[in-house]
Amino acid sequence: MRRVIPFVIALALAACSKPSASQTPAAGATAATTGAPGQPATPPMPAKPVPAQLPDVVARVNGEPITKTDFEQAIKTAEQRAGTPVPPDQRDRIYRDILDQMIGYKLLAQESKARKVAVPDAEIEARVISLKQQFPTEDAFTQALAQQHVTVDQIKSDARQEMAISKLVEQEVAQKAAVKPEDVQTFYQQNPKNFQESERVRASHILITAPKAADAATKAQARAKAEAILKDVKAGKDFAALAKQNSQDPGSAANGGDLGFFQQGQMVGPFNDVAFSLKPGAVSDVVETDFGYHIIKVVEKQPGRTVPLEEATPKIQQFLESQNRDKHTGDFVKGLRARGKVELFI
Repeated sequence: MRRVIPFVIALALAACSKPSASQTPAAGATAATTGAPGQPATPPMPAKPVPAQLPDVVARVNGEPITKTDFEQAIKTAEQRAGTPVPPDQRDRIYRDILDQMIGYKLLAQESKARKVAVPDAEIEARVISLKQQFPTEDAFTQALAQQHVTVDQIKSDARQEMAISKLVEQEVAQKAAVKPEDVQTFYQQNPKNFQESERVRASHILITAPKAADAATKAQARAKAEAILKDVKAGKDFAALAKQNSQDPGSAANGGDLGFFQQGQMVGPFNDVAFSLKPGAVSDVVETDFGYHIIKVVEKQPGRTVPLEEATPKIQQFLESQNRDKHTGDFVKGLRARGKVELFI
C-alpha cells in the first residue's frame, strides 16, 4: 500500500538468519546455496559504514534521486516483512544491500521506459481488483488508502511500472534461466544429503494442559482428566471425536488432534520418544510434558528414505531456475549500472 519502491524486499534481512533444514530443494525451498557443495561459504566483505545522519538525497541514478524518505521507508518495510529490526552489527551491510536494490529498481524502471515496454490497461485493472479483494469491503479499502496517503491512480502508476519491469526482466532472462535435465541430475548427484528423509511419524494427540509451574493439586486434576479420557479411548470411543471435545491444544483439537507428519526431534522429548516407540494404530498411556498431559495415537509411520530423482526433479528444477533468474537478473542490472551514472552520497 506504500508508494515506496516495491522491488525492495526483505531478502537482505532474511540472509541474516541461517536457513533451516527444510530450506533445501528436497523440501521445496528456493534459498540460494552459499558456495559449492561441500565447501564452506565465503564470509561477506565488510560494508562501507553508513552515516547515522543521512542526507536528503542518498543517491542519484542517471539524474533521478533516491531520497532519504524513500530509503528510510524501504528499510522500515524490509524490517516489517522480515519480522525483525535490522541487527546493529549488520546495519551497514543491510542498508547498502537495500540501497543497491533501490538503485537496481530505478535502473530497470528507466530501461523499461526507454524500451517502451507496454502494460495493457486490463492488467492494471486486474491488479487493482486483486488488491481490493484483500479487504473485507470497499470502504475498508478506501480507508486504507487514506491512512497511507495513497490514491488509486498512484497505485495504478506503481503497478504499471512494476509490471513493466517484470516484463522487461522476463524478456531478458527467461531463456537464460532455463534448466536442462542434465543440470537437475548433476545437482541431485552432488547434493545427496539434501535428499535424505529420516523416519517420520504421523500422530494425533489429546492434550490436557498443566503449566510447568502449576501446583501439585492443579497437575493432579489435569492428569486425572487425562486418565479418564484415556479410559474412554480404550473403551473404543472415537479418538478424533474425543480430541475435538476435550483437547486443549488449539492447533490440533479442531482437526481431531491430528498433528500431521513429524521427524525425530521436532516434538518435545517425552512426546517424541513415545510417538516413535509406538506402532501404527497404538495409543499411549498418559504422557507428561512441560505443556501438560497427552494421550498419543500413532496413525502412520514412514521409514527413512532417499527421495528418488523423479520425485525430486520438479523442486530441483524450480530451485535452479530461481538461482539462474537471480544471477542473470543481477548481471542485467550490473550492465545497466555500468552504462549509466550512479552517484552515491552515503
